[in-house]
Amino acid sequence: MNLNRYLQVEMLPIPLIAAMILTRFHHFGDVLHLPDASLAVFFFAGFYRNKMLLGFLLALAALIDYLAISHGTSGWCVTPAYVFLIPTYAVMWLAGRYCANLAVFKATELSLSLGSMGVLALTASVAFVISNGSFYVFSDRYTDMSWLQYFERVAHYYPLYVGSTLIYGIVGIALVKLVKAVVATQDGRKTIS
Repeated sequence: MNLNRYLQVEMLPIPLIAAMILTRFHHFGDVLHLPDASLAVFFFAGFYRNKMLLGFLLALAALIDYLAISHGTSGWCVTPAYVFLIPTYAVMWLAGRYCANLAVFKATELSLSLGSMGVLALTASVAFVISNGSFYVFSDRYTDMSWLQYFERVAHYYPLYVGSTLIYGIVGIALVKLVKAVVATQDGRKTIS
């Protein structure tokens, strides 16, 4: 199995699962906790192209949320709108799947181009609209508030929502490049010996 296939098929799910477990308990982060990496996790899971991984990560997210709420985290966001996290994360997964076909995201030419980060930012923005719009419509928490009032209220979350996803995207791509460089260096040493 070549390196690109090995990184994508064998190794990718492990750090994605770890990132979800380590960051999902505190959605916005604080001094002691990193912000939630779920959007970036689903984006990178799209590279894997395995619908079973998508289903597993959706179930893992729900399990983590359940455990967090049962151990004292607020359950404010768990309403009938919670089910709309499925299309929210599916959009990220589909964007990752799309980007896996782009030359910029091919494992042989993985780079931090403006275009690739643009796709990630655009998709995170769509995910923000899906998750927040569905919360407004289906949560029954804002029955006396107009759409404009609601979006004025949640707009301050948007930069962190998209920004943390972009940071995780940059870190994820940089880590893949680092692993590939280390492996290539070791392979080069083996052929010289």
